[in-house]
Amino acid sequence: MKRCSLVCKQVVAAIAVGWAACVGAVTPQGGVAGSSDAAIATPSPVVLQGLVPDDSYRAPIVARLMALYGRERVVDRLATGGVTASGAWRQDVARLLPASIRQVSKGQITLEGQVVDIRGEVPSEAVRQQVIADLNQAAAGTYTVKHALKVVVPEQVLIDQALANRTVEFEPGSAVLTSAGGKLLDEMAKALGQFKGRSFELVGHTDGHGARASNLALSQARAEAVKAYLVGKGLPAQNLRTKGMGPDQPLASNATEDGRARNRRIEFKLVI
Repeated sequence: MKRCSLVCKQVVAAIAVGWAACVGAVTPQGGVAGSSDAAIATPSPVVLQGLVPDDSYRAPIVARLMALYGRERVVDRLATGGVTASGAWRQDVARLLPASIRQVSKGQITLEGQVVDIRGEVPSEAVRQQVIADLNQAAAGTYTVKHALKVVVPEQVLIDQALANRTVEFEPGSAVLTSAGGKLLDEMAKALGQFKGRSFELVGHTDGHGARASNLALSQARAEAVKAYLVGKGLPAQNLRTKGMGPDQPLASNATEDGRARNRRIEFKLVI
């Protein structure tokens, strides 16, 4: 007799991302299409589909996914009847969907017989190890865990790493770059140039000293100066946006010189 099967799919930017928890010989397949604009604007839905024996099996599965992703994101398309499973299966599925799987994207987790297979992308090696450890602990010797998780560093992280918490320096009270500021922008031009066809927002910030209106104007002028420098290094002007935030988004207290220095900065944001 057939045993139960469950597929949970997550849609991200029109790419079907599968979360499958399955017992039996056949894992249901198929993609879920979505609007890329909607995926950017709102959290991606999590779609459950497959077969379970009855509602006593269905309810804890749906509840577990809602606890992980939020009630509003879970779309329940599970069907009941025509399959069988051991009573322990209900608890096993919930255990083998640990909280750390929320950090896996473009992937699939499958329970088939006594084998758990997870694959997809994670943002760091530490996350990869955490997911594997959580699954091994949940398996408790009853299931064999197989994994093919790939570390993929988000593009914005690569940009932030290139900046490495350094500050683009200007002459005091002006939008004139210092020589050190120019050298840093030489490095940033190379880093941003690797993202062919992508757009960036250059956001200027000041400390809290002086009039807000003057600081807003100065932060905008500095962002424009950075744009002009990067265009001179070959980056397309149409791919660079500017914004001046003045003193409105401080990173640190303006009560100390160190804090004020941290607040005087240019941010480089990848536009999604």
